[in-house]
Amino acid sequence: MGDDDLEEKEQDHSQNVAREKGMQERGRASASASAFSCGRMPPLRFTLRGPCASTCTRQPVTPSLARATFPPAAPHARDSSASAPRAHLLRYHARMLGMDARHMRHDVASGGDGLKLANRLHESRSPYVRAHMNNPVAWQLWGPEALALARQTDRLIFVSIGYAACHWCHVMERESFENPEVAAILNESFIPIKIDREERPDVDRIYMNYVQASTGSGGWPLNVFITPDLEPIFGGTYWPGPGSTMAGQNHIGFVGILEKMRDVWKNQRQRCLDSAQDVTAQLREFAEDGSISRKEGADQDPLDLELLDEAYEHFAAKYDPTYAGFGTAPKFPTPTNLSFLLKLSQYPKAVADVVGAKECTNAKDMVLATLSAMNKGGIHDQIGHGFARYSVTRDWSLPHFEKMLYDQSQLLPVYLDAHLLTRSPDHLAAVHDIATYLTTPPMQSETGGFFSAEDADSLCRSSDKEKREGAFYVWTLNEFQDILGDRDADILARYYSVKDEGNVDPEHDAHDELINQNVLATSSTPADLAKEFALSTEEIKKTLSEGQRKLLAHREKERPRPALDDKIVVSWNGLAIGALARTAAALSASDPSRAKGYLAAAEKAAAFIQKELYNPQSHTLLRVYREGPGDVQGFADDYAYLISGLIDLYEATFNDTYLRWADELQKTQIELFWDKLHLGFFSTPEGQKDLIMRLKDGMDNAEPGTNGVSARNLDRLGALLEDETYVQRARETTSAFEAEIMQHPFLFPGMMDSIVASKFGTRHAVVTGEGEKAEEWLKRYRERPAGLGVVSRVGSSVGAWLKERNALVKSMDAGKEGVMVCEQGACKEELGWGMEGLRAAIQEVSER
Repeated sequence: MGDDDLEEKEQDHSQNVAREKGMQERGRASASASAFSCGRMPPLRFTLRGPCASTCTRQPVTPSLARATFPPAAPHARDSSASAPRAHLLRYHARMLGMDARHMRHDVASGGDGLKLANRLHESRSPYVRAHMNNPVAWQLWGPEALALARQTDRLIFVSIGYAACHWCHVMERESFENPEVAAILNESFIPIKIDREERPDVDRIYMNYVQASTGSGGWPLNVFITPDLEPIFGGTYWPGPGSTMAGQNHIGFVGILEKMRDVWKNQRQRCLDSAQDVTAQLREFAEDGSISRKEGADQDPLDLELLDEAYEHFAAKYDPTYAGFGTAPKFPTPTNLSFLLKLSQYPKAVADVVGAKECTNAKDMVLATLSAMNKGGIHDQIGHGFARYSVTRDWSLPHFEKMLYDQSQLLPVYLDAHLLTRSPDHLAAVHDIATYLTTPPMQSETGGFFSAEDADSLCRSSDKEKREGAFYVWTLNEFQDILGDRDADILARYYSVKDEGNVDPEHDAHDELINQNVLATSSTPADLAKEFALSTEEIKKTLSEGQRKLLAHREKERPRPALDDKIVVSWNGLAIGALARTAAALSASDPSRAKGYLAAAEKAAAFIQKELYNPQSHTLLRVYREGPGDVQGFADDYAYLISGLIDLYEATFNDTYLRWADELQKTQIELFWDKLHLGFFSTPEGQKDLIMRLKDGMDNAEPGTNGVSARNLDRLGALLEDETYVQRARETTSAFEAEIMQHPFLFPGMMDSIVASKFGTRHAVVTGEGEKAEEWLKRYRERPAGLGVVSRVGSSVGAWLKERNALVKSMDAGKEGVMVCEQGACKEELGWGMEGLRAAIQEVSER
């Protein structure tokens, strides 16, 4: 249920898009063996509670998964050729799994090279990696030394990738990596390497794409056998270990796979090498397909607005009118999709003319209903703060219990926009709930950065030895009665759907961890409870509030908190900085005290990253901080997400320092990651020796697509700085994925801002001077949902750097109170300062 373990991507009905695309967000825990490329074992498939999906990301999935590396197999397009690449890999899978082992030697016990490995994971700072340092498996760290060792000994490399909050990663560790039999085979015949996918998403994406292409699903733990030249031979997700209850009859377990791989490599090495080279060539071809729509210098026509209509129609068809959300179980929030649908009604009127006014309203209603269902459901920590990774069930009642920083950071602005559209107190409560979770222990460090995740598993009591999934969050009816007293227990049990026999279907309880347990989800209202218990509504509200406090106090005092992944990852911190900055700006007038706290947290995090993970001389980033800066250089998403957050922080403070830093980072991102031949941003810089290919992250999954965020950044910076080169880069970034976007626009909702901006531009409102009218204009502007417009401010104490960077702004009278609107190299003074003029002006600017 809740880790990014085997998260399969969401599967799309008529179009197997979700699978070949890049793995939407995984969902159920399907553990499939990947393509051997030399032999024959039956594919392993288990429907578990929720292997961490590609983000589990079980991610999205994810993980986060990479771009649309595998061409979607739409029945109406490309015919058989569309699915040919994946079919090719599946044939490898069948051949390897089906390879007749009768003629192989089975007396092979080791590679015979005399190599004695020792577990080296104590050298890592990653909480996930260090958690395996006492395994009998002699784990190595991914790096030049281990890879050279594989080449010297000619051993296969066994790569196991996961993350700290991943439930099924923990399961596989207990079943297999702590098992002496498994350890003996791995140590004697392989080079076993453990990787934190959050530290090395580049490695994870390559081999996740391989597993997805060859099995049709993926997630964490991700386990892949690769040659000393790093080319994949066989892989999958969770494989049951010795004695596991998960292995069904005739399903081979992890020991069988290890033995098979050992013997295949011993006896048919050249065949495996040839197949691995062929597979790698196919992967490279897939990685290029769809992202080479344009070449530098080629003519570019803006993509049509009809793509927004096609994307809307897809989501409308998948909407669940009964329980809200999209698709069936498992259900992921996928905030990028929600943000797109919510924004349809905020785009220029021409968009509504294409999509339809009724459809835009329906898009908004689907999102509002989904947000409400999530807020009431088990995916929301009803007595604490924050949202779990995703729901195992269609009705949002049973979560995968891990809490990820990137989920909170993306949900916060969606709930904020929902509140700004509706003024709903429930959506506002969710805004404060998420913002509080981000800005208080354990998620924000004392030094300022935001930590990565809280685990799904924990001990029920300090005296217990075994962790259970969800133990920190679930309750029995007896506990309610002991903590609250009979009368209040009855009221809160009714409110939170607590039952004597528990409210978790055994079908979703793979390890019998939730027998008689209840996941809290609201199923009633204070008004309904008042009628049911013959009390006033105010009495009911008081009882619920006091009961919630008692339950929370008991939980905090008596239950060990889930383990914290205290890595500070730049990309996810960028998302959090932007979300908190936007929230602070929007609520600065209505709730100045809390808004001030949110803004302070965002600024503190930015200051931490600038101090610890940014090189001001080279203008480059490191990706991770834990017990000091890490060694891994920042990836394209670290730059993209942080730039986005800094622009939001600038618009909340008008501190030029943030805008200047964003400009510096944008130049570095272009220098390190831009594809000069086919446009768009690679995920990794050129020349990395431990990767077999460079990928581009275009699609939106559990995390927003890097290229979509980058295109939006370029449009915003282009408008703020009046920099046409940035605007041109935005157009080129979108056009790099033109073929895929035109085929499946719903996979690229994060690109839609750039598509709209290509038609209408991005308007830049410059607030000049000081005064009551300027403050009122700014207040009203900030209290509107997100649109395409950007805003800056110049005056006696602000805007000095911006005036030097933007010639149009420099020409303005910074001392005169007013609002100037700039577009396509020209500025005009905003119309009228009356209330109607204010409303019209804000509407026009924010729509753009």
